Amino acid sequence: MKRLNAAEKSRYHRHLILPNFGMEGQLKLKSARVLVVGAGGLGCPVLQYLAAAGVGNIGIVDFDVVEESNLQRQILYSVADVGLPKVEVAKRKLLALNPHISVTTFQEKLTSENIERIFENFDIVADGTDNFDTRYLINDACVLFDKINVFGSIFRFEGQVAVFNYLLKDGSRSTNYRDLFPEPPEAGLIPNCAEGGVLGVLPGIIGAMQANEVIKVITGVGEPLVNCFYTFDASDLFAQTLKIKKNPKVKIRRLPESSERSCAMPVATISAKAVKKMIAENVDFQLIDVRERSEYEVKNIGGELIPLGRILEEQNKIAKDKQVVIFCQSGKRSRKAIELLQAVGFENLWSLEGGILEM
Repeated sequence: MKRLNAAEKSRYHRHLILPNFGMEGQLKLKSARVLVVGAGGLGCPVLQYLAAAGVGNIGIVDFDVVEESNLQRQILYSVADVGLPKVEVAKRKLLALNPHISVTTFQEKLTSENIERIFENFDIVADGTDNFDTRYLINDACVLFDKINVFGSIFRFEGQVAVFNYLLKDGSRSTNYRDLFPEPPEAGLIPNCAEGGVLGVLPGIIGAMQANEVIKVITGVGEPLVNCFYTFDASDLFAQTLKIKKNPKVKIRRLPESSERSCAMPVATISAKAVKKMIAENVDFQLIDVRERSEYEVKNIGGELIPLGRILEEQNKIAKDKQVVIFCQSGKRSRKAIELLQAVGFENLWSLEGGILEM
């Protein structure tokens, strides 16, 4: 069995003197293998607290690079890190925080093809993702591969935390995400944090709660959020814990299809550079903004506002006799809008690549 050296005993002293935690709990942390999916708003505090606490083997999955817009909430990064891969920066800073741990990185997008390989050497998965495709993929993989899923999510002012697929004393597993939400929402209908915004401190609050649940699961100290769904609203500090039960209709037998399936319909795209040129040259075209009004009020480029949820209801406002460029925050909702409009006969639509973020 692993032991703590003198430096570790000094470092973890406040844990070692905790009732019902002590040396036994700290050694369990040292032997634990935790994979954190997503090194963004939630992943940053989860990673920092797990590393500081002494979780011995930490994995990080993220394919993104640090952007300036991340710094409002992703507190693991600084201005000097902009443009660098998140997993590389995170590993360097976690090892600087605690040289007694091991950090493994996976700079790749999590897919149904690589998830078994990535999950293989970990027992607990902390889900810090911000999209439904990956969330359901993680959930289903945890069920199929017998991994515990410590779930967290954030949007605007609200956050949720839960522990899914926990091994119970009778040998069965607790509820999973599909017991609460059997199927993902239709692609593009619900914006992510990049499109809908998030209060900067919220990921820290929810991420710390996730880290707390991971530590509870590892050490056996306290009661984890099993068969429960915790919700928190930062705007008024209202919180509640909902009890959830197994859904007998939910049967997970295989991993979900690749998330790329939603891109199967052909949608024409146009670059931000081309749109800027069209505006400068006074080209006769129509610009449609399918974001929400709250997003429009923060930044707009003069397009006519028709939120995605009303796009079919207000299709009469969209020209059919000239080029129409549709955009949102990052390009996902505009693509969905075009798919809906093409289904009712529109043939003159282009989606702005990268959305308003590129303008």
